[in-house]
Amino acid sequence: MKPVLNIGDKSVPVKITVIRGNNLRGNKSDNFHNYVRVEFNGVVLGDSPKKEDVSVEQGVDYDFTCSFDCSDTAHTLDNVAHKPVILTVIEILPKEKKQKVEKEAVLGQATVDLLPLLHGQCSFSSTVLLHPASSSLGEVASQETSSKPSLDVSVSIPEPLLSETQLAGSNLLKVTVETAYSVPEVWNLDPGPGLLPFTYAAAMQVPLTAEKQQALMFPGGLLKAGGDREAAGRPLAVSLAQGAQVLPGVSIQKEPIELEDGELTGIEDREFRKEAETSRKRVSWDTEQRCFLDAGGAASLSQRIGESRLWPVEIMRSSVQGSKGGKASRPLAEDDQQLSFHGVVYVDMGPLLYPGATRIRGAYRVHPFSEADLLAKTKRTASVLKEQARPPASQVKQRANSAVGSCKMATSKTFDGSHKGPKDIKEMPRKVNNIPGGQGRPTRADSVTDVEPPVNAEGQMYVDARTYIIIEISLEKPLVPKRPPEELAKRVNELIPPRPPLPRRPAGAERAVQEFQNQVTSVVGQLLDQYQELFGPAFLHGAKPLDPSTQEQHKRQLLGELNYSGKFFALKEQMKYSVVRIVREKMLRTEAFSDPEQLRAFLSQLYVFLVDHMHLALSKTLSVDTQDVAVQPRFDSSQLRHFAREAQLYRDYYLAAQYYQELVVREPTEPSHWFDYGSFYMLTGDHLKAEECFHHAVSIQQSHQPSLMMCGVLAQMGERYSEAQTYLERATCLDPTSVVAWTLSGLLHQGQNNSIQAEMSFLEAGRQLRATVVPGAGDTAGEPPLDEDKQEDQEGEQEEEEEDATPFCPSPTVQPEAVDQEGEGEREPGTRSRHAKGSGAESSPPRLNTTIYMETVQFLLQSNALQMAQRALSQELLYSDGGLSSSYRLSLARLQLLRADYCSAASNLREALNDGFQEPDAWALYGHCHYLTGELRKAQECYERSLEFLPGPSDTHPVYLRLGTIYIHEGKFESAKTNYLRACKSSPSCLTWLGLGISCYRLEEMSEAEDALTEANTLNNMNPEVWGYLALVCLKSGRTLEAEQSYKYVIKLNLQEESILKEIKELQDHLGYGNPSF
Repeated sequence: MKPVLNIGDKSVPVKITVIRGNNLRGNKSDNFHNYVRVEFNGVVLGDSPKKEDVSVEQGVDYDFTCSFDCSDTAHTLDNVAHKPVILTVIEILPKEKKQKVEKEAVLGQATVDLLPLLHGQCSFSSTVLLHPASSSLGEVASQETSSKPSLDVSVSIPEPLLSETQLAGSNLLKVTVETAYSVPEVWNLDPGPGLLPFTYAAAMQVPLTAEKQQALMFPGGLLKAGGDREAAGRPLAVSLAQGAQVLPGVSIQKEPIELEDGELTGIEDREFRKEAETSRKRVSWDTEQRCFLDAGGAASLSQRIGESRLWPVEIMRSSVQGSKGGKASRPLAEDDQQLSFHGVVYVDMGPLLYPGATRIRGAYRVHPFSEADLLAKTKRTASVLKEQARPPASQVKQRANSAVGSCKMATSKTFDGSHKGPKDIKEMPRKVNNIPGGQGRPTRADSVTDVEPPVNAEGQMYVDARTYIIIEISLEKPLVPKRPPEELAKRVNELIPPRPPLPRRPAGAERAVQEFQNQVTSVVGQLLDQYQELFGPAFLHGAKPLDPSTQEQHKRQLLGELNYSGKFFALKEQMKYSVVRIVREKMLRTEAFSDPEQLRAFLSQLYVFLVDHMHLALSKTLSVDTQDVAVQPRFDSSQLRHFAREAQLYRDYYLAAQYYQELVVREPTEPSHWFDYGSFYMLTGDHLKAEECFHHAVSIQQSHQPSLMMCGVLAQMGERYSEAQTYLERATCLDPTSVVAWTLSGLLHQGQNNSIQAEMSFLEAGRQLRATVVPGAGDTAGEPPLDEDKQEDQEGEQEEEEEDATPFCPSPTVQPEAVDQEGEGEREPGTRSRHAKGSGAESSPPRLNTTIYMETVQFLLQSNALQMAQRALSQELLYSDGGLSSSYRLSLARLQLLRADYCSAASNLREALNDGFQEPDAWALYGHCHYLTGELRKAQECYERSLEFLPGPSDTHPVYLRLGTIYIHEGKFESAKTNYLRACKSSPSCLTWLGLGISCYRLEEMSEAEDALTEANTLNNMNPEVWGYLALVCLKSGRTLEAEQSYKYVIKLNLQEESILKEIKELQDHLGYGNPSF
């Protein structure tokens, strides 16, 4: 099919100028006659004038210009993209005796790539290497750059081939077929005596425009023996009618298997690939085909990939039939409907629809060609190779009359000479079916083949040999553009305007008053310096005050000196400007007074104001006291956050809100405080206030990733999917290694039924998780090539097996060598857990498996996003391998505990403990479940069991608190005291000191009880239970006044514990004091 691309009604001339030849040598002497022939698209554009007696040192100045017209008919844009200009240097050999006609010999060929013209350039120049006809490419490559033969060429056009609109909407598709490895063993380099050699071809069909398609043919595959690897950096060629031509500056580079997009990337496949690429036979093409796609073609490509992700690439083998003269005939036989060794590769083109993706490359298995499989997998009905082998319509009528006879006389053209012996069973039905019009009576076996698809026995050899082929498909521009970080940042700024903290600057009246005080301070400093010059140091520490007469004498002397030296007038002038500003800015007087009484009253008011502010300035300047030290807050931010979470644990949301409010008031520009405040509102179910807090955090710091992710979660819950996508894309741009951000983005796209982008996000999350678990797994840019055996073995021991590619989402499970769960409860939201390094023999066995969904669940549970956490857990359930993991059951139990579904939580925790009874977090959660349902004895056993492990639970604070409460309830005060002492040491709070005080009080240790209760009262003086036990301690200590004051606060703060109130009243009645109402 010949492509016709619309570039308008006009034709654009393309001028090609061969300027000079460098380092050109003749076949027989250095001085030789030669000329240059320029060809494009199979057409000779012209020959340069012949140059005589040219020496190597001087070079050849050709200065030859020729041109062709680029239009919609003759030389199209697709020709410009795919076919280079071929420059052939031809030597004119000297005439021999009795020779009438001059002989010519080709010295070499060079190619000029016209691709810059499709990039909008109107002219370019290049120096292209000349590949000698008598030397191999390897010999040319081994020469020094300065001595290689080359041609200087320039290309120009009067106007761009594409307009700005066409250039923006067009695209360039490149398909590279490299090498097929582990081909069937029946393929021989030497076909044997009397047998014809074989050629190997590949084909693929792509859309060229919205209406037209083009078949990309890759003929001329070369069968090679095993023993050596394909060299890295080998040149790429483009297939033309006159043979393959090397593309300048394009070569094949090696790439680690981890970065491939195809199949055969697992650990178990690497040893096979190493053997196949080293010792087995292979067919090498190393050919690139290009297609220029207009806007319609690019849109059609995206649409077709969306309709069917798998695209077929067919391969085949055929005989090169020749006549006595040696002229090769068509490699594809016209009479064959069944191609020889017809195989097909199904390339997953889905990754090209990933945002920003422009390239896929990988190893793909070769399958036997089957029209039924082709239709089921790719929704295509026709074979590309068969379409290319089909004869033109004009020949069909001529062949119809002789078809029966030819089928009887001729042997099969699809089988090669290596198949000796009886004919294949499938050959007979094919001969009958080849008769036009279905002539001939089919046998019973033939009728079966009409229903069942024929078996491709030759194609099955690909499966037996495990043949695979390396294919690369790339685009110049992504089909789905990825929004740049700048655009995402701008969009986030529009959704959440930033609020930079601006320093407050005095202005107007305030600035005038401040300037006056500054001038007073300056004048006082000058007066003090003058005083010290006259009378020595003043304000000495311990010096006796001066008597009044001496003070008066010093005053008169100082004033006299100031008047005599003129400093008094200078100081008055210094103060004048600040006083004038106060009159204008503060007193708002800008006009003269007409009434003397008003002037007198104004001056009196101004005098009082100036004297007051003068005293304020003098107090700051001449104060002999030490400077006031800034009062440090009693608690730092980490303590306030700890107290707030403790209040959340006991469902005291009012107290928790107070602590969070104190946090944001104390440090209003810290985004993490606003994030914690928003997480608190997520727990209470107030999503509107939670979203306000997260937005405030982002407005303070636009790059705060946890807040951005939570903004995306809440926007998704509110069905504002565009906003959610913006937030999550921005989060992935800020930290491309964030597993949580990529997974949340995948969940968003999955909810919108966008399977392509969901798959991309999940795959990227899995890649980043593997890079975290196995250091260096995600960074493979600097790894040695595949032929490094030791490196391969080390990678094989470390990396996990990647699942076979599925159309939607591979399993995200990663099983690390050791996963450190210690400190999980205090992990910063939005960060991944840290995994310990170590070999499998020396490191401890993994406690939990981890997946991208479980990492995301941890963040969502810490942020109290329960709805999204449940969705992530459901994905973990769908894609879990080998049953439910203990980490899944623990996270599900945490979710159910937060939702007060204690029965379901207990059931999941029992299952988790059955899987691994040495998990302290599971025992701690099981204890919480029993504690909240009132089963204190079972809760005590679980808590004690969890604390026996080393290390213990990730969050011991609630375990200590609740276990101590159980001990006090059961009267085990000594055990309670020990437990609370541990809690006060690890994570002190009001409740831990209160529990210690209660234990000491019950043990009659009044002094220790009072100390503990005092510490608790220091941490929170609004706890009525602390005041109640302080009242009891004071009553038993005989301190009446303190007991009455403590009891007043008990009543004021409305203590709800009836047992404590009853105990206080009984003790007051017994002692006769402690109640002010007596």
